Amino acid sequence: MGQIRTRKETGTLYFDFVYNGTRCREQTNLLPSTNNLKKLQKTLERIELDIAMGRFEYDKFFPNSRLAAKFAPERTNTPKAVTVVPVKESTADEGKGPFFNSFILEWLQESQISWRRSHLVNIQGMIDKYYIPAFGHIRVGAVTRADLLKFRSSLAKVSGRNGNITLSANRINKIMDPLRRVFEEAADRYDFNTPFVRIKPLKVPRSDVQPFTLAEVRQIIESVRPDFKNYYTVRFFSGMRTGEIDGLKWKYVDFERRVIMVRETIVAGEEDYTKTDSSQRDIAMCGPVFDALENQYRATGTMSEYVFCNLQGLPIDHNNITKRVWYPLLAHLGLEKRRPYQSRHTAATLWLAAGEAPEWIARQMGHANTEMLFKVYSRYVPNLTRRDGSAFERLLLQGQSSLPSQVIEAIKQEVQA
Repeated sequence: MGQIRTRKETGTLYFDFVYNGTRCREQTNLLPSTNNLKKLQKTLERIELDIAMGRFEYDKFFPNSRLAAKFAPERTNTPKAVTVVPVKESTADEGKGPFFNSFILEWLQESQISWRRSHLVNIQGMIDKYYIPAFGHIRVGAVTRADLLKFRSSLAKVSGRNGNITLSANRINKIMDPLRRVFEEAADRYDFNTPFVRIKPLKVPRSDVQPFTLAEVRQIIESVRPDFKNYYTVRFFSGMRTGEIDGLKWKYVDFERRVIMVRETIVAGEEDYTKTDSSQRDIAMCGPVFDALENQYRATGTMSEYVFCNLQGLPIDHNNITKRVWYPLLAHLGLEKRRPYQSRHTAATLWLAAGEAPEWIARQMGHANTEMLFKVYSRYVPNLTRRDGSAFERLLLQGQSSLPSQVIEAIKQEVQA
């Protein structure tokens, strides 16, 4: 992800981003200020969106740059596609709607008004990499169920990310789901039966929730770089999502009422509404969180509207922090490599372990109800609290006079075991 930086020699701002594998630095005449930083950040966001969608024109943004000529011949409207098995073109597909590559662009234009920018970039990437190479040359009404199954099978042979040999079942499902909606819309418009029939999502293994123990949390906070101690204290003891804490502004920190008001989030560098309506919430500050935010205010309270920011006063880049701070710290401490999002899972399990009311925990987490809480986290509670059925056994023993003697004896033996 690109950044707006300050050049030491001149004190002016410049763009720093990567395009086509080349690190690009483009100078401006602007001095660091809140307005200038916001202005350049918006331009940088447009640049990165155009790069992601394969329509970036270097000379459009930087006409006088020496790199403009270098990248002009490489300009393209579609990024390099991942190899997928194309569907054979039908010779009897007249009258079955427009060609797929035409219809999906129309569908994209109509749908994107309700999407976040990050979702738009994700969909555009799937269109360019997967959908058009497979279906672009045939009509939407000529695609069959067998074609879709063949396409899904070809996805299982595509290389995955983060060292995975192939795409995960979850990723394949996420690629297939928008395609389902595309064909359902085409079927309604052009009066044919959608080929997406009896195609169930692939079975996805249970999500990997690996919360830290309280001892590990203390070890991390005591060992992390001083300038990130407040950040990770808030992450571990508030249950905030990554985008929520990275986008947290001082106007949403109420020290008097000791609450954090979650009202906005940052997704792919862009401010946006929270993930769901229930994510709009007030989080009660525990003691460590209150102290951490007071300390943080002394550091950034007058330099930025954001609680956690870089030297330019802009929101921090969590991907950069994860690579430079989080993973090296876990390795140094000899702890298993886990995503920083596990800090949110840790908060939930610690609250449960402390005996907090599930309804209260769900509100703190931004869940609409307690269903997700019990589904994802409750299996960790017995290991943390020893509330593993022994309390119920003690309750039964307290009222043993009303129980048959053989039941009482069986319970005693079980407790002793």
